[in-house]
Amino acid sequence: MTRTDFDVVILGAGVNGAGLFRDLCEQGVRCLLVDKGDFGSGTSAAPSRLIHGGLKYLETGEFRLVAESTLERNLLLRNAPHLVKPLQCVMPIYSWTKGIGAAIRTFFGATTAPRSRGRLLIKTGLWLYDFYGSREKVMPRHGMMGKAAALETLPSLTPAIVAAGTYYDATVTAPERLVLELVKDGLRACPGSRAMNWTTLSKEADGTLVFAGPDGETLETCPRLVVNAAGPWIDHVNAALGHETQLIGGTRGSHILLDHDALLAELDGRMIYFESDDGRICLVFPYHGRALVGSTDIPDDDPDKVACDDTEIAYFLQALRSLLPGQTFSEEQIVYAYSGIRPLPNSEGTAPGLISRDHSAPRLEPEPGRPWPVISLVGGKWTTFRAFSEEIAEQAADLLGTEHAVSTRALGIGGGRDFPATPEARASWVAAAARETGAAPERVGLLLDRYGTVAREVAAHEAAWDGNRPIAPEADVTEAEIDWIARGEMVCRLQDIVLRRTQLAVSGRLTAEGLDRIAAVAAAALGWDEERGAREMAETRALLETRHRVRLG
Repeated sequence: MTRTDFDVVILGAGVNGAGLFRDLCEQGVRCLLVDKGDFGSGTSAAPSRLIHGGLKYLETGEFRLVAESTLERNLLLRNAPHLVKPLQCVMPIYSWTKGIGAAIRTFFGATTAPRSRGRLLIKTGLWLYDFYGSREKVMPRHGMMGKAAALETLPSLTPAIVAAGTYYDATVTAPERLVLELVKDGLRACPGSRAMNWTTLSKEADGTLVFAGPDGETLETCPRLVVNAAGPWIDHVNAALGHETQLIGGTRGSHILLDHDALLAELDGRMIYFESDDGRICLVFPYHGRALVGSTDIPDDDPDKVACDDTEIAYFLQALRSLLPGQTFSEEQIVYAYSGIRPLPNSEGTAPGLISRDHSAPRLEPEPGRPWPVISLVGGKWTTFRAFSEEIAEQAADLLGTEHAVSTRALGIGGGRDFPATPEARASWVAAAARETGAAPERVGLLLDRYGTVAREVAAHEAAWDGNRPIAPEADVTEAEIDWIARGEMVCRLQDIVLRRTQLAVSGRLTAEGLDRIAAVAAAALGWDEERGAREMAETRALLETRHRVRLG
């Protein structure tokens, strides 16, 4: 057993836990980050892949949250430009004045969501969205299109519309990778800190926490502060620490990805943000060569078994048929599905769509047998993780008697540091990296988009790999790239590579042959014997087929 002293233990390595880990490490605070799964493998792996200001939160009067979210969106576009990209959005409008009365009732606390938001309401909302998003502004203002212009832009759109609004938000191309880069940034900033995935809390007694790691290691520590960042598992973790809480009232959000070239051609890089027939807001946009469709909002409390079900798929397909009657949609087009539980605050009696996405941090004070406080990170949204992390890091500084001296507001994330900001700077960076590594400029450019400025390291590793080739015919991920990932990115399981270190699974471009070759490269890099390799293959294949509707053949 290893005993190590840490100032802070963070339980849960989703985006909030990883963001807090980075912030505290930047202050020189020794932290232990642990997760029972992989980094970013829970709710943080199941978002709509949007970095957005929360346009719909205007309806519930959450102006502070919109202001915070739009600012954080703009900061992420600057700090993680390799992973966060601008996304033009189109919002179909079906009436001129409907929804005003319902919106007013919602603003003043009604528990049912407004429906059929008309042009006047949407125009007002988009004006407010631009106003709140003006800090650190990096994208154009909103616009409006008449019916003829909207149907010319999107010919398959239902003729029932009267107009369409346009605005900009952003998409995150690899949310799981962004989480990992936060973790790696923290370890670089404070070498005395540690991050452990696939690690369980096996014991808590008299203030000492005992963890069981993936390689049989047992780690013991008595921290000064514990932060429960377990998302939908928060109440379970608090129970393991000896306290019964009812902080979480989660909802299930599911998504599907379609192989649909005709739809992608019509979208032309844009997202459609639309009302389904029941008034719920849905979306569809291009993502890694597929059409991503989401999302649902259904009460659910079992994050370990959450999956997109047949009812949700039928809902998505019907919503698309109503929106785009000029296109055809079927289950056969689905190449991937995923689902997660949003760690929303317990809000019984409130419609799921109206539960606040704002965050809070209730605290359990020290007591006999437990000398450290427990802060639980409740709620929040992907976009605002940095602001939430900063808020908790400042609380931690007060509790620890230290200073919060380093701001993360302008701090690049992972490969976003020193990222070439202009087309000219990018071309120069790619040319220099190609000369240094011997890689083709086209390959360096692709790696730059995927890894940011770490691309030079990946390209050099590929150049030294004998007989490097793509994992699968349609994939642009190589064997050398997989080897670099396995050796340098804290991989414990085959699924870590397939679902989180790469976008092979979510893009629907993983084949049975590709999975075999990834497993072979990972086994060689990580020293797996034949039995371990076979087990990893079987578990990963079962996960893909049962939880994500992947057909490997």
